[in-house]
Amino acid sequence: MEGQDEVSAREQHFHSQVRESTICFLLFAILYIVSYFIITRYKRKSDEQEDEDAIVNRISLFLSTFTLAVSAGAVLLLPFSIISNEILLSFPQNYYIQWLNGSLIHGLWNLASLFSNLCLFVLMPFAFFFLESEGFAGLKRGIRARILETLVMLILLALLILGIVWVALALIDNDAASMESLYDLWEFYLPYLYSCISLMGCLLLLLCTPVGLSRMFTVMGQLLVKPTILEDLDEQIYIITLEEEALQRRLNGLSSSVEHNITELEQELDNVKTLKTKLERRKKASAWERNLVYPAVMVLLLIETSISVLLVACNILCLLVDETAMPKGTRGPGIGNASLSAFGFVGAALEIILIFYLMVSSVVGFYSLRFFGNFIPKKDDTTMTKIIGNCVSILVLSSALPVMSRTLGLHKLHLSDTSRDSETTKPSANGHQKAL
Repeated sequence: MEGQDEVSAREQHFHSQVRESTICFLLFAILYIVSYFIITRYKRKSDEQEDEDAIVNRISLFLSTFTLAVSAGAVLLLPFSIISNEILLSFPQNYYIQWLNGSLIHGLWNLASLFSNLCLFVLMPFAFFFLESEGFAGLKRGIRARILETLVMLILLALLILGIVWVALALIDNDAASMESLYDLWEFYLPYLYSCISLMGCLLLLLCTPVGLSRMFTVMGQLLVKPTILEDLDEQIYIITLEEEALQRRLNGLSSSVEHNITELEQELDNVKTLKTKLERRKKASAWERNLVYPAVMVLLLIETSISVLLVACNILCLLVDETAMPKGTRGPGIGNASLSAFGFVGAALEIILIFYLMVSSVVGFYSLRFFGNFIPKKDDTTMTKIIGNCVSILVLSSALPVMSRTLGLHKLHLSDTSRDSETTKPSANGHQKAL
């Protein structure tokens, strides 16, 4: 009987692992396909030639798509964990949602952390150096030569960073133990390296999010059709049409030798055409779109911004008054054990909306900063180098979103595997405590 029970438990564990692997693969495949369509929408079409550079661009495109899919997964995991917790609380004995358990959520978070490290420290540097490589002098040109140069550059970069860390440790704490601790690279330093990147991303989020919250109203005002109050769109379109015709006649009358004036007139003509297109869109919009959608979206943005600021202010006050409210001093409920909000499913839905709103605001604020303004992708006119930079930036922001959300008190979910909660933490071989 004991042998049969052991075999049955082993089969259940095997089927559970196969089910979790299949679900992870399907979810990532969906994210990868969506990310591929997003990148190809902005990628410069002139890069699509059938030569050696085209192969390099295609490989960099696949690596960038993989990174963007990992970033999307990191952003969606937190809302997915929250809604999974509420579903398990609502239907605890339902047979069709037994696959939605703590082990699956824990595995997804581990994979997101692993792939984020892989993309940030291996794939994206490889894609950048591979895109810029030409092969060493004296070697035969080709893909192999460019791969060899890229690998050598990555090794030299890793040695440079390792040397800087070693020298820094020697200057800060000049003893043999500090030097030898650097050898514990895999079990101690690399797991905390991603935490340092998340900290930098969290600081960047704290800088970008307030800017994004203020810019969201302007961005939505540009995307939506504003109400026409005391405006005559027909008259404005007529004036713009006359101005466009005048510019077109001036452009046709200039000779090709006046290069500077032709460039200025073409730029001014493009601006006039863009303004005319916006006015025509406003004229064609229905009364519902003009008079209802725009005010409703602006009121919704105002409500979401106010709720976000109030939640953050309340959480800061709790952190100042109660020490146990600190993220390090609290241990939230596991998956399916308790609701995360006093309002149940409605409160969890509100938290998910706020998390998405903060992420969108942080991205808008990131591109609104003067230093990162050149990173804004353009449709069908974005180079692969700029795409790689955008993917890395979004990956850093997405990796910091769970940290900032937990610090600001937007969620208190403990993301440990519920099947392992009964186990205790075990010391590793070097004496460090490993969290299960």
